[in-house]
Amino acid sequence: MKKNVVVIFGGDSSEHDVSCLSATTVIKNMDTEKYNVILVGITKEGKWLLVDGVKDIEDGSWREGEVKAFISPDTTTRSLVILAEGTYKLQKVDVIFPVLHGMNGEDGTVQGLFELSKIPYVGCGVLASAVSMDKVYTKIIVDHIGIDQAKFVHVRESDFEHLEEAMDRVEKEIPYPIFVKPSCAGSSKGVSKAENRKELEAALYEAVKHDRNILCEETIVGREVECAVLGDRTQVKSTCVGEILAAEEAAFYDFDAKYNNAESKTVVDPEMPEESKRKIKEDAEAIFRAVDGFGLSRVDFFLEESGRVVFNEINTLPGFTSISMYPMLWKACGLDIPELLDTLIDQAMTRYR
Repeated sequence: MKKNVVVIFGGDSSEHDVSCLSATTVIKNMDTEKYNVILVGITKEGKWLLVDGVKDIEDGSWREGEVKAFISPDTTTRSLVILAEGTYKLQKVDVIFPVLHGMNGEDGTVQGLFELSKIPYVGCGVLASAVSMDKVYTKIIVDHIGIDQAKFVHVRESDFEHLEEAMDRVEKEIPYPIFVKPSCAGSSKGVSKAENRKELEAALYEAVKHDRNILCEETIVGREVECAVLGDRTQVKSTCVGEILAAEEAAFYDFDAKYNNAESKTVVDPEMPEESKRKIKEDAEAIFRAVDGFGLSRVDFFLEESGRVVFNEINTLPGFTSISMYPMLWKACGLDIPELLDTLIDQAMTRYR
Protein backbone atom coordinates (compact mmCIF):
# COMPACT_ATOMS: atom_id res chain seq x y z
CA MET A 1 0.00 0.00 0.00
CA LYS A 2 1.06 3.57 -0.62
CA LYS A 3 2.38 5.52 2.36
CA ASN A 4 0.71 8.81 3.25
CA VAL A 5 3.59 11.29 3.33
CA VAL A 6 2.97 14.81 4.62
CA VAL A 7 5.47 17.31 3.23
CA ILE A 8 5.59 20.44 5.41
CA PHE A 9 7.23 23.59 4.02
CA GLY A 10 7.37 27.37 4.39
CA GLY A 11 7.50 28.37 8.04
CA ASP A 12 7.75 31.61 9.94
CA SER A 13 11.53 31.88 9.63
CA SER A 14 13.81 34.08 7.54
CA GLU A 15 14.31 31.07 5.24
CA HIS A 16 10.64 30.74 4.28
CA ASP A 17 11.23 31.31 0.56
CA VAL A 18 14.15 28.89 0.37
CA SER A 19 11.99 26.26 2.07
CA CYS A 20 9.37 26.66 -0.64
CA LEU A 21 12.03 26.16 -3.32
CA SER A 22 13.34 23.06 -1.58
CA ALA A 23 9.83 21.66 -1.20
CA THR A 24 9.13 21.85 -4.93
CA THR A 25 12.25 19.76 -5.62
CA VAL A 26 11.30 17.19 -2.99
CA ILE A 27 7.67 16.91 -4.14
CA LYS A 28 8.52 16.64 -7.84
CA ASN A 29 10.96 13.80 -7.12
CA MET A 30 8.66 11.71 -4.90
CA ASP A 31 7.51 8.46 -6.47
CA THR A 32 3.71 8.71 -6.64
CA GLU A 33 3.55 4.95 -7.15
CA LYS A 34 4.85 4.59 -3.59
CA TYR A 35 3.48 7.67 -1.83
CA ASN A 36 0.31 9.69 -1.44
CA VAL A 37 1.91 13.11 -1.06
CA ILE A 38 -0.04 15.55 1.12
CA LEU A 39 1.19 19.15 1.18
CA VAL A 40 1.02 21.45 4.18
CA GLY A 41 2.39 24.98 3.98
CA ILE A 42 3.12 27.24 6.94
CA THR A 43 2.81 30.96 6.19
CA LYS A 44 5.19 33.57 7.55
CA GLU A 45 2.47 34.43 10.06
CA GLY A 46 2.42 30.83 11.28
CA LYS A 47 -0.83 29.68 9.64
CA TRP A 48 -0.89 25.98 8.65
CA LEU A 49 -2.69 25.40 5.33
CA LEU A 50 -3.55 22.41 3.15
CA VAL A 51 -2.01 22.94 -0.31
CA ASP A 52 -3.36 21.44 -3.53
CA GLY A 53 -0.17 21.04 -5.55
CA VAL A 54 3.30 22.16 -6.59
CA LYS A 55 1.97 24.84 -8.94
CA ASP A 56 0.39 26.60 -5.96
CA ILE A 57 3.82 26.68 -4.30
CA GLU A 58 5.56 27.93 -7.42
CA ASP A 59 3.17 30.83 -7.97
CA GLY A 60 2.72 31.57 -4.26
CA SER A 61 -1.08 31.23 -4.35
CA TRP A 62 -1.03 28.61 -1.58
CA ARG A 63 -0.69 31.40 0.99
CA GLU A 64 -4.25 32.51 0.15
CA GLY A 65 -5.68 29.08 0.99
CA GLU A 66 -8.52 28.73 3.47
CA VAL A 67 -8.33 25.05 4.47
CA LYS A 68 -6.29 24.71 7.64
CA ALA A 69 -4.31 21.56 8.33
CA PHE A 70 -1.95 20.71 11.16
CA ILE A 71 -0.38 17.71 12.87
CA SER A 72 -2.32 16.44 15.87
CA PRO A 73 -0.20 15.82 19.00
CA ASP A 74 -2.72 13.14 20.03
CA THR A 75 -0.78 9.87 19.79
CA THR A 76 -3.96 7.82 19.42
CA THR A 77 -4.75 9.41 16.05
CA ARG A 78 -1.34 9.91 14.38
CA SER A 79 -3.12 12.15 11.94
CA LEU A 80 -3.32 15.44 10.13
CA VAL A 81 -6.29 17.52 11.32
CA ILE A 82 -7.99 19.21 8.35
CA LEU A 83 -10.43 22.05 9.08
CA ALA A 84 -12.78 23.30 6.36
CA GLU A 85 -16.19 24.96 6.27
CA GLY A 86 -16.90 24.42 9.95
CA THR A 87 -16.09 20.70 9.86
CA TYR A 88 -12.98 18.64 10.41
CA LYS A 89 -11.56 15.31 9.39
CA LEU A 90 -8.52 13.28 10.41
CA GLN A 91 -6.12 12.19 7.67
CA LYS A 92 -3.98 9.24 8.70
CA VAL A 93 -0.25 9.96 8.32
CA ASP A 94 2.48 7.34 7.85
CA VAL A 95 5.48 9.66 7.76
CA ILE A 96 6.23 13.39 7.88
CA PHE A 97 8.84 14.97 5.61
CA PRO A 98 9.64 18.43 7.01
CA VAL A 99 11.25 20.68 4.40
CA LEU A 100 11.62 23.54 6.85
CA HIS A 101 14.83 25.53 7.13
CA GLY A 102 15.85 27.78 9.99
CA MET A 103 13.98 28.72 13.15
CA ASN A 104 10.82 26.80 14.04
CA GLY A 105 11.66 24.15 11.47
CA GLU A 106 15.26 23.05 11.84
CA ASP A 107 15.81 23.84 15.51
CA GLY A 108 13.98 21.00 17.26
CA THR A 109 10.70 22.83 17.88
CA VAL A 110 8.60 21.18 15.18
CA GLN A 111 10.46 17.92 15.78
CA GLY A 112 9.09 18.04 19.33
CA LEU A 113 5.57 18.15 17.89
CA PHE A 114 6.34 15.12 15.72
CA GLU A 115 7.66 13.26 18.77
CA LEU A 116 4.46 14.02 20.67
CA SER A 117 2.38 12.75 17.75
CA LYS A 118 4.48 9.55 17.48
CA ILE A 119 4.41 9.88 13.71
CA PRO A 120 7.68 8.88 11.98
CA TYR A 121 9.50 11.85 10.48
CA VAL A 122 12.49 12.43 8.25
CA GLY A 123 15.66 13.91 9.67
CA CYS A 124 17.35 14.68 12.95
CA GLY A 125 15.57 14.52 16.29
CA VAL A 126 14.96 17.24 18.86
CA LEU A 127 18.43 17.29 20.44
CA ALA A 128 20.46 17.10 17.23
CA SER A 129 18.28 19.72 15.56
CA ALA A 130 18.50 22.12 18.50
CA VAL A 131 22.24 21.98 19.15
CA SER A 132 23.14 21.99 15.44
CA MET A 133 20.93 25.00 14.76
CA ASP A 134 22.66 26.89 17.57
CA LYS A 135 26.15 27.71 16.27
CA VAL A 136 27.49 28.52 19.75
CA TYR A 137 26.51 25.16 21.22
CA THR A 138 27.65 23.31 18.11
CA LYS A 139 31.09 24.84 18.65
CA ILE A 140 31.11 23.72 22.28
CA ILE A 141 30.40 20.13 21.18
CA VAL A 142 32.99 20.24 18.40
CA ASP A 143 35.58 21.57 20.88
CA HIS A 144 34.84 18.55 23.06
CA ILE A 145 35.68 16.06 20.29
CA GLY A 146 38.85 17.91 19.34
CA ILE A 147 38.10 18.99 15.78
CA ASP A 148 39.74 22.22 14.55
CA GLN A 149 37.49 25.26 14.23
CA ALA A 150 37.73 29.04 14.28
CA LYS A 151 38.14 30.98 17.55
CA PHE A 152 34.84 32.41 18.76
CA VAL A 153 33.18 34.67 21.33
CA HIS A 154 29.54 34.41 22.41
CA VAL A 155 27.63 37.72 22.68
CA ARG A 156 24.14 37.77 24.19
CA GLU A 157 21.29 40.22 23.66
CA SER A 158 21.65 41.25 27.31
CA ASP A 159 25.22 42.32 26.55
CA PHE A 160 23.85 45.21 24.47
CA GLU A 161 23.24 47.10 27.73
CA HIS A 162 27.06 47.32 27.99
CA LEU A 163 27.97 46.94 24.34
CA GLU A 164 31.36 48.68 24.62
CA GLU A 165 32.48 46.06 27.14
CA ALA A 166 31.19 43.26 24.94
CA MET A 167 33.10 44.60 21.94
CA ASP A 168 36.23 44.92 24.09
CA ARG A 169 35.87 41.21 24.92
CA VAL A 170 35.47 40.29 21.26
CA GLU A 171 38.49 42.37 20.16
CA LYS A 172 40.64 40.85 22.92
CA GLU A 173 40.02 37.30 21.65
CA ILE A 174 39.69 37.71 17.88
CA PRO A 175 41.62 39.85 15.37
CA TYR A 176 39.86 41.73 12.58
CA PRO A 177 38.24 40.95 10.24
CA ILE A 178 35.57 39.26 12.38
CA PHE A 179 32.51 37.37 11.18
CA VAL A 180 29.36 38.14 13.17
CA LYS A 181 26.51 35.62 12.95
CA PRO A 182 23.13 35.08 14.60
CA SER A 183 23.61 31.86 16.54
CA CYS A 184 20.37 30.30 15.30
CA ALA A 185 19.80 31.58 11.77
CA GLY A 186 20.60 29.79 8.53
CA SER A 187 21.40 30.52 4.87
CA SER A 188 23.75 33.28 6.08
CA LYS A 189 20.84 35.48 7.17
CA GLY A 190 22.06 38.35 9.35
CA VAL A 191 25.74 37.50 8.83
CA SER A 192 28.25 40.32 8.43
CA LYS A 193 32.00 40.72 8.15
CA ALA A 194 33.46 43.48 10.33
CA GLU A 195 36.79 45.11 9.49
CA ASN A 196 36.85 47.52 12.45
CA ARG A 197 35.04 48.44 15.66
CA LYS A 198 32.42 50.59 13.93
CA GLU A 199 31.54 47.76 11.57
CA LEU A 200 31.55 45.32 14.48
CA GLU A 201 28.91 47.40 16.26
CA ALA A 202 26.75 47.56 13.10
CA ALA A 203 27.17 43.81 12.57
CA LEU A 204 26.08 43.05 16.13
CA TYR A 205 22.94 45.14 15.70
CA GLU A 206 22.17 43.36 12.43
CA ALA A 207 22.70 39.91 13.95
CA VAL A 208 20.52 40.59 17.00
CA LYS A 209 17.57 41.23 14.66
CA HIS A 210 17.64 37.50 13.93
CA ASP A 211 18.58 35.96 17.28
CA ARG A 212 19.29 36.87 20.90
CA ASN A 213 22.56 34.89 20.82
CA ILE A 214 25.38 36.02 18.53
CA LEU A 215 28.55 34.27 17.44
CA CYS A 216 31.62 36.41 16.77
CA GLU A 217 34.14 34.31 14.89
CA GLU A 218 37.70 34.42 13.63
CA THR A 219 38.01 34.80 9.86
CA ILE A 220 39.44 31.70 8.24
CA VAL A 221 41.06 32.19 4.84
CA GLY A 222 40.52 29.12 2.75
CA ARG A 223 38.36 27.23 0.30
CA GLU A 224 34.73 26.75 1.36
CA VAL A 225 33.96 23.03 1.16
CA GLU A 226 31.03 20.85 2.17
CA CYS A 227 30.28 17.19 2.75
CA ALA A 228 26.86 15.51 2.76
CA VAL A 229 26.08 12.91 5.43
CA LEU A 230 23.40 10.22 5.52
CA GLY A 231 23.04 8.04 8.57
CA ASP A 232 20.97 6.21 11.15
CA ARG A 233 21.63 4.48 14.47
CA THR A 234 23.76 1.76 12.83
CA GLN A 235 25.85 3.45 10.16
CA VAL A 236 26.88 6.85 8.84
CA LYS A 237 27.95 7.51 5.25
CA SER A 238 29.43 10.62 3.67
CA THR A 239 29.84 11.81 0.11
CA CYS A 240 32.71 13.22 -1.85
CA VAL A 241 33.60 16.84 -1.12
CA GLY A 242 31.89 19.83 -2.77
CA GLU A 243 33.32 23.32 -3.07
CA ILE A 244 31.58 26.70 -3.00
CA LEU A 245 32.84 29.35 -5.44
CA ALA A 246 31.16 32.61 -4.44
CA ALA A 247 30.75 35.36 -7.03
CA GLU A 248 33.85 37.54 -7.20
CA GLU A 249 32.00 40.64 -6.04
CA ALA A 250 30.60 38.84 -2.97
CA ALA A 251 32.45 39.56 0.27
CA PHE A 252 31.52 36.04 1.36
CA TYR A 253 28.99 33.36 0.49
CA ASP A 254 25.99 35.19 1.94
CA PHE A 255 22.27 34.66 1.29
CA ASP A 256 22.28 36.79 -1.86
CA ALA A 257 25.35 35.04 -3.26
CA LYS A 258 23.75 31.65 -2.61
CA TYR A 259 20.36 32.20 -4.16
CA ASN A 260 20.38 35.37 -6.25
CA ASN A 261 23.79 35.57 -7.93
CA ALA A 262 24.26 33.42 -11.02
CA GLU A 263 28.05 33.87 -10.77
CA SER A 264 28.19 31.81 -7.57
CA LYS A 265 28.93 28.19 -8.37
CA THR A 266 29.24 24.82 -6.69
CA VAL A 267 31.80 22.21 -7.76
CA VAL A 268 31.45 18.53 -6.95
CA ASP A 269 34.66 16.63 -6.14
CA PRO A 270 37.10 19.51 -6.79
CA GLU A 271 40.83 18.96 -7.03
CA MET A 272 42.51 18.82 -3.63
CA PRO A 273 44.88 16.47 -1.78
CA GLU A 274 43.40 13.05 -1.03
CA GLU A 275 44.40 13.47 2.60
CA SER A 276 42.26 16.62 2.83
CA LYS A 277 39.27 14.82 1.32
CA ARG A 278 39.67 11.96 3.78
CA LYS A 279 39.93 14.36 6.73
CA ILE A 280 36.80 16.29 5.66
CA LYS A 281 34.78 13.07 5.35
CA GLU A 282 36.02 11.72 8.70
CA ASP A 283 35.32 14.99 10.54
CA ALA A 284 31.86 15.31 8.94
CA GLU A 285 30.88 11.84 10.13
CA ALA A 286 32.37 12.44 13.60
CA ILE A 287 30.46 15.70 14.06
CA PHE A 288 27.23 14.09 12.84
CA ARG A 289 27.63 11.36 15.46
CA ALA A 290 28.61 13.86 18.19
CA VAL A 291 25.37 15.83 17.83
CA ASP A 292 23.36 12.57 17.66
CA GLY A 293 22.46 13.17 14.02
CA PHE A 294 19.94 11.05 12.15
CA GLY A 295 18.90 11.02 8.52
CA LEU A 296 20.55 13.90 6.71
CA SER A 297 22.99 16.69 7.37
CA ARG A 298 25.47 18.81 5.45
CA VAL A 299 28.72 19.65 7.22
CA ASP A 300 30.67 22.72 6.10
CA PHE A 301 34.41 23.33 6.41
CA PHE A 302 37.22 25.61 5.30
CA LEU A 303 40.35 24.17 3.71
CA GLU A 304 43.35 26.40 4.38
CA GLU A 305 46.27 26.65 1.96
CA SER A 306 48.38 24.75 4.50
CA GLY A 307 46.00 21.80 4.20
CA ARG A 308 44.39 22.36 7.60
CA VAL A 309 40.68 21.45 7.67
CA VAL A 310 38.61 23.85 9.82
CA PHE A 311 34.99 23.09 10.77
CA ASN A 312 32.45 25.83 9.99
CA GLU A 313 28.91 24.56 10.70
CA ILE A 314 26.44 21.69 10.36
CA ASN A 315 23.00 21.95 8.76
CA THR A 316 20.53 19.24 9.79
CA LEU A 317 18.00 20.17 7.12
CA PRO A 318 20.13 21.36 4.20
CA GLY A 319 18.71 22.98 1.11
CA PHE A 320 17.05 20.77 -1.49
CA THR A 321 16.78 23.32 -4.29
CA SER A 322 18.01 22.69 -7.83
CA ILE A 323 21.34 24.36 -6.93
CA SER A 324 21.74 22.85 -3.44
CA MET A 325 24.92 20.95 -2.63
CA TYR A 326 23.32 18.16 -0.58
CA PRO A 327 21.39 16.41 -3.39
CA MET A 328 24.17 17.22 -5.89
CA LEU A 329 26.77 15.45 -3.77
CA TRP A 330 24.65 12.33 -3.35
CA LYS A 331 23.87 12.28 -7.06
CA ALA A 332 27.63 12.26 -7.70
CA CYS A 333 27.77 9.16 -5.49
CA GLY A 334 25.13 7.44 -7.63
CA LEU A 335 22.13 8.24 -5.44
CA ASP A 336 19.56 10.25 -7.44
CA ILE A 337 17.03 12.43 -5.62
CA PRO A 338 14.09 9.95 -5.83
CA GLU A 339 16.27 7.18 -4.37
CA LEU A 340 17.65 9.58 -1.75
CA LEU A 341 14.10 10.49 -0.69
CA ASP A 342 13.20 6.79 -0.49
CA THR A 343 16.20 6.19 1.76
CA LEU A 344 15.32 9.06 4.08
CA ILE A 345 11.71 7.92 4.37
CA ASP A 346 12.77 4.31 5.01
CA GLN A 347 15.12 5.52 7.76
CA ALA A 348 12.29 7.50 9.35
CA MET A 349 10.03 4.45 9.37
CA THR A 350 12.80 2.19 10.72
CA ARG A 351 13.47 4.54 13.63
CA TYR A 352 9.91 3.87 14.88
CA ARG A 353 9.74 0.13 14.26
